[in-house]
Amino acid sequence: MSDRDAPAGTRTAAVPPPAGPAGRPRRRWCLGTRLVVAASAGWLAFVLCHLLASGRTPLWAPLDLIPPVLFLAVPALLMVVAPLARPVRWRIMTVLAVALVLGAGRSGVNYAALWHSPPPVRPGAITVVAWNTEFWDQDWRTAEGDRYSPEFYDHLRGLRADVYLLMEYLYVDTRAGDMRRQRWTAGLAMRIDRLAELRRAFPGYHVAVSGEQITLSRFPIAGHRGLDLRPWLPADQREIPGELRGWPEGYTVETLRTDIEVNGRVVSFYDGQVAQPPLEWRLDRAESRDIDRARTLRREASFRAIGADVAANPNPVVLAGDLNTSPAMGIRRLLPERLVDRTPELSSLYPATYPAGGTVLWRIDWVYTSREVAVHRYELLDPAGLSDHRAQRVIMSLS
Repeated sequence: MSDRDAPAGTRTAAVPPPAGPAGRPRRRWCLGTRLVVAASAGWLAFVLCHLLASGRTPLWAPLDLIPPVLFLAVPALLMVVAPLARPVRWRIMTVLAVALVLGAGRSGVNYAALWHSPPPVRPGAITVVAWNTEFWDQDWRTAEGDRYSPEFYDHLRGLRADVYLLMEYLYVDTRAGDMRRQRWTAGLAMRIDRLAELRRAFPGYHVAVSGEQITLSRFPIAGHRGLDLRPWLPADQREIPGELRGWPEGYTVETLRTDIEVNGRVVSFYDGQVAQPPLEWRLDRAESRDIDRARTLRREASFRAIGADVAANPNPVVLAGDLNTSPAMGIRRLLPERLVDRTPELSSLYPATYPAGGTVLWRIDWVYTSREVAVHRYELLDPAGLSDHRAQRVIMSLS
């Protein structure tokens, strides 16, 4: 019998929707629920990949540049909208809680500031300042030619340090054009000699120099040397560029080790400025790919050079400077376990040392010490317009 033969007034029965696990009809997720689920699962996957890949493969380098605070902000914002995904809201909240916990250590937040108090200052404590000077006293940002900051040495003296670990003891060749639009290359570096001025400004201080790092010390210097990167560079990166043949340390050294006699003990101070990470990764341009590859390799070599030297060094150790590394970047794992990150001694909940868009938002300057060194005070100082980095001032003593 066909449908046409069915008795008048009867209807074909509707097909019921698919049943859920308890026999209830299964509802389709709305668009908002699907978006929340996709965003939450995607963010958890990103965090897991970041923890596994950051600092281990150059392919992840572009993603290393995300603002660290996103590791807290993204899951927090998704938690606000997660209740809208009613069918799966608790499962989504669990996913986001896991992502939040896993990413919290990469966020740049100094949680210890909420409860930690540094130990009181002891007799014999010393003051150490680490600062990237941004091309020494050169005021390269002026529109008409170069000017030099007469207040630079006054500012340095005003920091009142026993030991200064200073970076970018060099000038930049502004004849190449607007430096704000230039990619940094060896050809822009200009070696300087300002030792006579330094000795007049800091009578009685001892000086050590290697490459663009310089250490000033009120205490006697027992020895110093630059850490050579070349053993950790691939063969095609070991040759010194022609522009730096007369100043090889400008290429081979990114960290200066200075052994200083402090109150009867030798302490090794590592004054470092690690190469910048790749900033754009232009895959369509061979020149950009080569520069970014070189930067990635130099960064890893620099960390390995520090790690190897510190591991073999029996002295108490202080490592301070511009590591060009945000809290989100996993490359800091190459530092030896012997070194302790001194961030908890900062009073700031979100310490930042470098500006982005005119606002100081990034943390790329760090202080590490071995466990024999006690840190009583750690603060970030305004550079008074002389640099794009805040200075780090630490009061410390030997335990």
